[in-house]
Amino acid sequence: MTTTTAPESQPFQAEVAELLNLMVHSVYSETDIFLRELISNASDACDKLRYEAISAPELITDGAPPKIRIAPNKTANTLSVVDSGIGMDRQELIDNLGTIARSGTKSFLSRLTEAKDGTNLIGQFGVGFYAAFMVADRIVVTSRRAGSDEVFVWSSSGGSGFEIAPASEEDAARVTRGSEIVLHLKENAAKYLETHEIERIVRAWSDNIQFPIELVPEEGEPRQINSASALWQRPKSELSAEDYKQAYQQIAGAFDEPAMTLHYRAEGRQSYAVLLFAPSTKPFDLFDQARKGKVKLYVRRVFIADDADILPAYLRFIRGVIDSEDLPLNISREMLQNNPQLTQIRKAVTGRVISELESLGDKEPEAFEKIWDAFGPVIKEGIWEDFERREKLLGLSRFTTTSGEKRALKQYVEDIKPNQTDIYYLTGESVERLKANPKLESATARGIEVLLLTDPVDAFWTSAPLDFGGKPLKSLSQGDIDFALIPLSDDKAEDKKDEPGADEATTIALIKDALGERVSDVRASQRLTASASCLVAGGDAHDRMLERLLAMQNKAPTTRPILEINMRHPLVAAITGDKDAAKDLSFLLLEQAQILDGELPEDPAAFANRLNQLVLRGIVKG
Repeated sequence: MTTTTAPESQPFQAEVAELLNLMVHSVYSETDIFLRELISNASDACDKLRYEAISAPELITDGAPPKIRIAPNKTANTLSVVDSGIGMDRQELIDNLGTIARSGTKSFLSRLTEAKDGTNLIGQFGVGFYAAFMVADRIVVTSRRAGSDEVFVWSSSGGSGFEIAPASEEDAARVTRGSEIVLHLKENAAKYLETHEIERIVRAWSDNIQFPIELVPEEGEPRQINSASALWQRPKSELSAEDYKQAYQQIAGAFDEPAMTLHYRAEGRQSYAVLLFAPSTKPFDLFDQARKGKVKLYVRRVFIADDADILPAYLRFIRGVIDSEDLPLNISREMLQNNPQLTQIRKAVTGRVISELESLGDKEPEAFEKIWDAFGPVIKEGIWEDFERREKLLGLSRFTTTSGEKRALKQYVEDIKPNQTDIYYLTGESVERLKANPKLESATARGIEVLLLTDPVDAFWTSAPLDFGGKPLKSLSQGDIDFALIPLSDDKAEDKKDEPGADEATTIALIKDALGERVSDVRASQRLTASASCLVAGGDAHDRMLERLLAMQNKAPTTRPILEINMRHPLVAAITGDKDAAKDLSFLLLEQAQILDGELPEDPAAFANRLNQLVLRGIVKG
């Protein structure tokens, strides 16, 4: 039996202390969030008990199914949220309520500090328990781990730390399994003792929780106040848009509205129900290195896992539930990865999600744009990773191009120029910088549309051999470019093409001699019409943007670029006309090309000195 001893005081983890300080001293307009988060945590505890009881049925000794109870007490000014779930032992109370062992906590704190109303962030960052300090000046948690004789009490007033102690015999007798959370409410939170207020919040946020939620009034009989039904098992004809919205917000712990809802039942060799949502805003952990999915797996309404990797990593933004009728209930997390039935479900559901996104792009472009704006860079990871669905993902993608925004490759191919055999793209750090890139000049002069790719992932997926509609994708900063068969859009540009240029062989020889090993080659450019020079990669080398990214991570040695020069540019012509300045001019061609590519010259001081000398030489001659 648990015996009473003196409470042990412990400090909060630094991030928790900072978080609680914000909670205690903040005034949010939507404090209802605290109850939804406590109910959600209670539901998770009940789910975990059902899962563990599959292999250890003795954990539910009374045979009673898990449930959640809410008990207001106006006399004591307390609100209790009680669950008969898995419960926590002493160390779990310390770990779960004294620390936040989640990545993104610091990001949450900084964003919460800046936000006018942080309720949306509370749900996103999984720190819901601490939201209770918005309405309570003291919280007492009494918990018994299922199957254990020990009961512990955790308590805090939201200051710098908490106390933990074994429970008294009275408390231990009251909590036979699970957790009891008692909130000692602040004066301005008295409305949460009203039964109608509690029912309103539960109906709005927690109606689809899988376990019965009972309201235990001070007078009268306890009554269930939620539907406790598996919404994904109900026919679509019975459900409204509001039902789906509430289900999404409860399942995903979100406050935005879903941009896409996918609800269907698969029958045949595999029988399972699917309810999936695409959010309209980014979750905080979208770019976590683990790239874990957040689709919950159930087997015959029994929760199995919330990170079973049912969808590929590039669809990790999808939220929802898959409930199988055929998987074994005692399947372990380790077995999930290699289970052939789940592999079939993965393949079918992934294909269905992509088809639904395609349909949304065609029929509801505004809704699809919300998804693409939030998750486009993530979806494009699949172009690199998922060979089987590569062309579908390319077709799904939307691009900023020299012709406009949100352009699909289907539109690009429909508008392609006569004699144009490739789809051209350019990678870089921003659209504005790319539009000013000299490598675009020859394409622009011919009205050729170019994809302007600025997401870091673009440098990776474009390195795969790709084509769409029979047209290969080709970089304007890699390999040879030949636009000879595509006419210029402007007659004046046609005239300029015939203007005499510098002597090619002599000029190239002088530049090569000056630059030495800094470049792999120097050649006349087919890309340039107005600028003097640009840097490109050889046909077998990485694209220039990818090479810079890999170099920053020390993952690949840098290769020497090719310097392309515009033989009709006065600066290039001056190299053979002024032998004294030839070396400085050659370096200037290289260094200005580096700057236009977003790089620094190897020696900025030497570049500045060289430029000053050339300017002064021009002034003196003038």
